[in-house]
Amino acid sequence: MSDWNKRTKLVHGGTRRSQYNEVSEAIFLTQGFVYESAEQAEARFIETGEDEFIYARYGNPTVAMFEERIAALEGAEDAFATASGMAAVSGALTSMLKAGDHVVSAKALFGSCIYVLQDVLGRYGVEVTFVDGTDLAAWKAAMRPDTKAVFFESMSNPTLEVINITAVAQIAHEVGATVLVDNVFSTPVFSEAISQGADVVIYSATKHIDGQGRALGGVVLGTKDFIRGTLEPYMKHTGGSMSPFNAWVMLKGLETIDLRVRAQAESALAIAAALEGHSALERTIYPGLDSHAQAALVKKQLGGRGGTVLSLDIKGGREAAFKFLNALKIAVISNNLGDAKSIATHPATTTHQRLPDDVKTDLGITLGLVRFSVGLEDTNDLIADIQQAVEASQA
Repeated sequence: MSDWNKRTKLVHGGTRRSQYNEVSEAIFLTQGFVYESAEQAEARFIETGEDEFIYARYGNPTVAMFEERIAALEGAEDAFATASGMAAVSGALTSMLKAGDHVVSAKALFGSCIYVLQDVLGRYGVEVTFVDGTDLAAWKAAMRPDTKAVFFESMSNPTLEVINITAVAQIAHEVGATVLVDNVFSTPVFSEAISQGADVVIYSATKHIDGQGRALGGVVLGTKDFIRGTLEPYMKHTGGSMSPFNAWVMLKGLETIDLRVRAQAESALAIAAALEGHSALERTIYPGLDSHAQAALVKKQLGGRGGTVLSLDIKGGREAAFKFLNALKIAVISNNLGDAKSIATHPATTTHQRLPDDVKTDLGITLGLVRFSVGLEDTNDLIADIQQAVEASQA
């Protein structure tokens, strides 16, 4: 399988068939497993073999297929599937940190990530220093001998800043820190985060991996030592594991993710190009545009692919942004992304509403900012819909 290209791995990676030799992966909807003897039960609790299971919170054949497939795609040694994207973020961080540890994090993050770093970890004695993720000098200045980890979104939510994974990893590794990357916006299709220096890669499988708004899920990828030695003991005892049914949904999503994400990114670029410079917009933010602040890095790190999301800063603030959202005829108003349906979100009043106003200003999350996740609808239909909504925002 190591010789296969990505799209082949996405269809066949990790497949394990039952005695019936089914084509589509089986859903093992069971929380427990039967042992042939008391001696076998004892032995399995001492050491669980490669294709042996104890309890669904510890592992399940369907979940294992998803873990093996996404690990093969990402180029990671191993993976652990979680109940949600935030279970993956909190589990990856909490499992490796203790009171007195120091973490350096980019400040441009999803609101729930900020909560975990600032409130949850802070409550238990972990010190977190926030920096401008695009400023390599700031990363270097923040490092200390006791820095245990660095954390950042490789493409930030919702302002779409792109962070140099290789450069930050080099800085972090100089002090022995573990590099954890939330890679959702970059997607597993376009990103090569592991080969670029990330030690741990995190995805909300709810987004592009499912891709059709059906189920929650997350996954943490890394070395076998980290996944099975550090993360798994924490996750199996705290209960953040993925359900077998959701794992099956994610397996089906992986079969088509390459086709979906490439089509969505192509549409996103066309939409951004059509809107750039519009008189009703303060900014059109899309990493695939030459005008993006990290355009050169996008070419190097993501092969020039800007992802499936763009952000529009509409003149007129909250009132204009709401007019825009309410005028959309195709895209729906929701707070997910990476879906087959186009989704528009107003971060300042939803996903990032708990942030203080001065922090929102510092991060560029204005009252006019709308995050637009591009779906699989016809590109020209989306352009026409967005353009009429932009016009309506100024009425």
